[in-house]
Amino acid sequence: MVYVALFILCIAMFLGGMTLMRKGLFSLSAGSMRHWLAGMTDAPWKGLLAGTIITALLHSSSAVMVITIGLISAGMLTFRQSIGIILGSNIGTTFTLEMITFNIDLFIIPMAIIGAGLMVVKRPSYQKTGWVLFGMAAVFAAMRGFSYLAFPLTSLPQVEQALIILNDSPYLSLGAGAILTAIIQSSTAMTGIIMSFLSEGTIEFPAGLAMMIGANIGTCATALLASTGAGKEARLTAYAHLWLNVSGTLLFLPFIDDYATIAPATAHRLDVQLAHASVVFNVLSSFLVLPFADQFGKAIIFLHGRPKPRK
Repeated sequence: MVYVALFILCIAMFLGGMTLMRKGLFSLSAGSMRHWLAGMTDAPWKGLLAGTIITALLHSSSAVMVITIGLISAGMLTFRQSIGIILGSNIGTTFTLEMITFNIDLFIIPMAIIGAGLMVVKRPSYQKTGWVLFGMAAVFAAMRGFSYLAFPLTSLPQVEQALIILNDSPYLSLGAGAILTAIIQSSTAMTGIIMSFLSEGTIEFPAGLAMMIGANIGTCATALLASTGAGKEARLTAYAHLWLNVSGTLLFLPFIDDYATIAPATAHRLDVQLAHASVVFNVLSSFLVLPFADQFGKAIIFLHGRPKPRK
């Protein structure tokens, strides 16, 4: 039970670090970010570029989706304009996964100390920079915690049995990734946990790959919740986010075993292989849809109904 409690604590540390880092980055550039996001949507490819960059900066596709839904509710964006942002947010979120594969153990404590020091300075810009540094330190510390606890956790009979089941079924792995991500509200945290288990050899790569894909579906829960009561157009954006990830999953799932055989050519470490796989999955899904962005929007409207014209 001690290991389980520590694992939950690491999840809380990871999510807290992500929130603090995102809060700092957003506070430093909130106004310009909103206006840039609203202004870069006259063409789907521009929306994709804006969504990619802003998601990479905020380290959260869910945060960008919530901002987008807010802009739609405020009348600053339309559903059709949001499609490019949706495509870009899926690409931008892979930046964080690539980042956490770097080994910066030597810098975690100095980063935390400097961040904590800046957080108590009265100057707002220094405080916000402190949030970013301290949050980043917390994220990397949590990742080290995941790696340390991955093997001890498998000594628990329930966890060992669950991993055996997941290793035997990519469909169950996908479902587990989606459900757990919906619960913790972060595909990055879920994929980070999977990467740690892969590094310790407690989960097989195809199962980890399926869970990563499932996490992309589970993260849509945040946008769906944010769109509740926000109007029809906002709900269409949340539905488009869900359908994009479901469609990408249906396309990629049959080739999981094939990709697993070529994954070692992309990197030596399994966690880096999974991070690269996330890039491949999200880039392919978004770029396959980009030329048909208008048709994709029409399909979402056909499935879920046309929004009322704005007055």
